[in-house]
Amino acid sequence: MGTESTTNYSYLGRSISHLTINEESSSSAFSDCNSDRSGEFSAASSQTRRLLLACATDNSDELIRQLVSDLGSDSVNEQKQAAMEIRLLAKNKPENRIRIAEAGAIKPLISLISSQDLQLQEYGVTAILNLSLCDENKDAIASAGAIRSLVRVLSSGNSTAKENAACALLRLSQVDAYKPAIGRAGAIPPLVKLLEIGSGRGKKDASTALYSLCSTKDNKVRAVKAGIMRVLVELMADLEGDMVDKSAYVASVVVTVAEGRAAFVAEGGIPVLVEIVEVGTQRQKEIAVVILLQICEESATYRKLVFDESAIPPLVALSQSGTNRAKEKAEKLIELLRQPRSNNGTARASEVSP
Repeated sequence: MGTESTTNYSYLGRSISHLTINEESSSSAFSDCNSDRSGEFSAASSQTRRLLLACATDNSDELIRQLVSDLGSDSVNEQKQAAMEIRLLAKNKPENRIRIAEAGAIKPLISLISSQDLQLQEYGVTAILNLSLCDENKDAIASAGAIRSLVRVLSSGNSTAKENAACALLRLSQVDAYKPAIGRAGAIPPLVKLLEIGSGRGKKDASTALYSLCSTKDNKVRAVKAGIMRVLVELMADLEGDMVDKSAYVASVVVTVAEGRAAFVAEGGIPVLVEIVEVGTQRQKEIAVVILLQICEESATYRKLVFDESAIPPLVALSQSGTNRAKEKAEKLIELLRQPRSNNGTARASEVSP
């Protein structure tokens, strides 16, 4: 059980009093994305810890109203302070996310995302990310114009703002109706770029967002046009890296369209998949054989390419020792690869075409 206490103190000129503090409240992760890490404070500061814990209390309505007012200040420093504290309030207590939205914070925060001050922009993006963790806020965030603002940050923000923008778009994409709008707003190319050149965290955030967005056909085609297959194949080929699984899962949704299959093969994806089936982890082998089967099912040309990569032996081994799903897919793929690839010496046109 956590311990509780009450405290009176001021922080950066703001008085906060009579707050109940639960010492366990700061220990749990707030987000699957885990990208709210702008680092405004020293982790060693006891006053910082008190502020973080205070932000998780129930008695925050008056503070929230003042902070929302401060978002419209003529002082950039006051705007930064307000956005930062709203970010913390939304980060540390789910109930505060609804309170903050109901207090009218969403529109002024979105306006901050367009600021030329990159730190202010980052604070605004991160606050919107934290508010988007609450399903009840997603419609309000999207209808206030956040999608286009977040897409602009993907191209022009600092590294943390880009990562948090990717996470916020991921949260909004969990509403199926917003996936097409996010794609039309131009999110796919900068997400592909973040996947290619971002930090380790940025690559993971981008891949997760792309996996969600590419459940729609138009976004799959957009991703192919943005060059996603080259990036995915390179990440999958780095078997010592930590992006093999995530990039393979993204590839598995994009190859469900003909443009995706053609691009994957053209970028040299088949040899990479065969190698993964041979030496990857069990999970990597499973997703690799799933992709190979998707590529081969409707194309004799692609089946021949897979066969010529000496795929049969590792597939046979997988059919005997893989996961249940991997065994099933491997057996089906082996059967496909062993089928005659020609009719009287000439493959049927319907089989040859990708």
